[in-house]
Amino acid sequence: MPRQGTDSAVERVVRLGGVRLQLREAGPADGPPLLLLNGIGAHVGMWRPLEDALRGTRLIAFDAPGAGRSQTPPTPLTFAGHARVAERLLDALEVERADVLGYSFGGMVAQHLARSAPERVRRLVLAATTPGWGGVSGSLRAMVHVSTPLRYYSRSYYERSIGELVGGRARRDGAWLARHGEERLRHPPTPLGYAWQLAALSVPPGSLPWLHTLPQPTLVVAGDDDPLVPAVNSLLLAERIPRARMLLAAGEGHLLLLDADSAAPPVIRDFLAAERLEGSPAYAQTVAVDRAMVAAAMPRRPLPHLVWALNTATRAVYSTGSSSAEGRSGAW
Repeated sequence: MPRQGTDSAVERVVRLGGVRLQLREAGPADGPPLLLLNGIGAHVGMWRPLEDALRGTRLIAFDAPGAGRSQTPPTPLTFAGHARVAERLLDALEVERADVLGYSFGGMVAQHLARSAPERVRRLVLAATTPGWGGVSGSLRAMVHVSTPLRYYSRSYYERSIGELVGGRARRDGAWLARHGEERLRHPPTPLGYAWQLAALSVPPGSLPWLHTLPQPTLVVAGDDDPLVPAVNSLLLAERIPRARMLLAAGEGHLLLLDADSAAPPVIRDFLAAERLEGSPAYAQTVAVDRAMVAAAMPRRPLPHLVWALNTATRAVYSTGSSSAEGRSGAW
């Protein structure tokens, strides 16, 4: 049933297909709905900085299966499977059409949802995310740190690793880092649930083969200091999706959506609220991306690990596919 009430946040448990999910709704019940899809291992409480920035919007968030307080499924889900969970949640809430914001891991889920159920997604926001296979790998240190959920259990490990993992403000602001760490530690993922999310990342071929088919107006946002998901991945997404523009936030890292001082939330708010996107503040603060911009941002020296080589090979296979720049009508 639809949530009744006002601007206060409400958390409850819902069951979808036999799996128990922790749901959080914030903002006015009659506001425009925005579905939030979170990063790997993250729980709904970590969205609070974005909730404050997007007041007036009906925010719908849930802990992914195996994360936070949601139940861990007996077998792993692919990204297409995670997208089906998100669509079933919209069904359960009687939301026919919503804006969708996918952050990091959730950004890959959002891409699959926009493809499999395009009529359910009005506008799409992809933040600090990647096309998956064919994208550009993060630094070796960041990849080692993200391969374990230990930062969700151990404060000392979190404090030692988070700067190398996410960059940006986490490298320099100890007080902010401590506040963020307290929230992160409240509801850690299960070890198996985290492993299942890592497993989803290993399934090829990624979204590069079909990004050019996505019809939604899309805002891609990234920080230019993201060791885990380098900003060139966002350039790849924005270049391939026909109705996409990109915001690159200077000095910001992977956690830009969880930072109340980030440049990204105001642009996201304007993008979602604008009746006409061309000429809006969001349009003025973003750019269309072409292949020359992607090529210029590509690292010149390969990283010494197998994932880098596999991604490079996958990207080469799809490098001759459709480009958003080739078919871009100019309408956002």
